[in-house]
Amino acid sequence: MSVMPINPRPMLQNLVNEDVVVRLKWGQTEYKGRLVSVDSYMNIQLTNTEEYIDQKMTAALGQVLIRYSSTLPFTA
Repeated sequence: MSVMPINPRPMLQNLVNEDVVVRLKWGQTEYKGRLVSVDSYMNIQLTNTEEYIDQKMTAALGQVLIRYSSTLPFTA
């Protein structure tokens, strides 16, 4: 039985203009905002972004760019 790898990029492209939650690989940090774009390296641009640490809002950041390799799978 072989396993076919799945490319996450089309899924990310389908989430553009949706509200998403992006979790970082370390700590309890997550970012909630609207997905603006995803580049060819799957880096993520969010707008109206809020930072949460340990489920408490710590900052309203506005526009952010997050390196995809720093994230865990995220939700819309």
